Amino acid sequence: MADTSRSVDVPKTSPHSSQPTSSPTESPRALGSVRLSYLTEVTTSPGRQRTAIQLCTEQMGFTLVAEATDLGVSAHRMSPFERPSLSSWLRRPDGYDAIVWAHVDRAVRSVAHMSELIEWGQKRAKTLVFGTPGEHQPLVVTPQADGDAVRRCMNLAYAAEQETRAISTRLTGAHKVLRATGRYGGGLVPFGYEKAPHPSGVGWCLTPDPETIAIVRAIVDDVHSGLSLVAIAHKLEAADIPVPRDRHAQLQGRPVGGRRHGRDFERFRWTAGSLSKILRTPALMGHRVHRGQTVRDAAGSPVLIGPPLLTEEEFQALLDILRARSNGAHPKRRETSLLIGVAHCTGCSGRMYSPHEWRTHTATTPAALLPVARPALPPPPSAPTGWTTTPSAATTRHSP
Repeated sequence: MADTSRSVDVPKTSPHSSQPTSSPTESPRALGSVRLSYLTEVTTSPGRQRTAIQLCTEQMGFTLVAEATDLGVSAHRMSPFERPSLSSWLRRPDGYDAIVWAHVDRAVRSVAHMSELIEWGQKRAKTLVFGTPGEHQPLVVTPQADGDAVRRCMNLAYAAEQETRAISTRLTGAHKVLRATGRYGGGLVPFGYEKAPHPSGVGWCLTPDPETIAIVRAIVDDVHSGLSLVAIAHKLEAADIPVPRDRHAQLQGRPVGGRRHGRDFERFRWTAGSLSKILRTPALMGHRVHRGQTVRDAAGSPVLIGPPLLTEEEFQALLDILRARSNGAHPKRRETSLLIGVAHCTGCSGRMYSPHEWRTHTATTPAALLPVARPALPPPPSAPTGWTTTPSAATTRHSP
């Protein structure tokens, strides 16, 4: 997923009397918005959208001052207020008077999102312009637009929403057939594999990726040696190894990183959780996987999508180690210290806790760690005798 915002130098045209203007002598300023769900090396959609946006601005007498570009962003999954580039412009609307899209489906694919967008425009006095292929004039929704214009926008948004649902239904059926035949149907390629032509000559399958198969083997060896997943994640970060999502983007010729949980990342990072998912997936045995489970044929045998990276015995041994760790095969400790709420730090007066040893109690408050001289405080009346305190330290130890 990529997003950029850029200024566009366009010769100014005469102002249009019915549109809002930034000043009496200037034509209204327009923000062009380009969006594409899937970015490939051969796509021409962004260029065609820019041409349509330019035509609309000229017809309206606007001046195109900037562009919000969201490539690799789904209008079905993300509203205009969630897209990396466009959302930043919507939060600072003083720099333009109108937003122009090449078509309604470039703006939204949901009736709810269209309603939200129109309400935003009315509250902030912004004009929304949508190109209409095959017609001479674009669809314009001003802040004072009548019911007909709004109704037409909602009808087009409904049509786009229905089209998205129909496409989704067709893709679901197609992927079901591909899963049954062991063909790759798109999506994130399992780590350690890459896409390759299917032996049948139709479609794609997966084959071991020479650049990451050695990494998978090294990770498995580290697990067997007793290294924790957190430590392995740190090793991968230090070696600058891309995570599966970034590696998939590299193989597709797209930029790494993107948006996750409402935040933008230049690149994604390894975590113990991401490693656990990689090591627990049956895809390591070459199985076709759907929702985390092996896809099986009518006879109950696994459907293979590529050569295995691990044998069934190796994969089972790996799972046994991970399960033993997750089941908490560690010595149990007491849940509560008898001195919780009794022993206090003389440096910060904070409560003392015992995360590691029962005979050493450490204050967890940040003030206890500051190198600031503090007057000695008398121990709490309830503190048991036999304990010694040091005003300058954050620890209290039992006298031998």
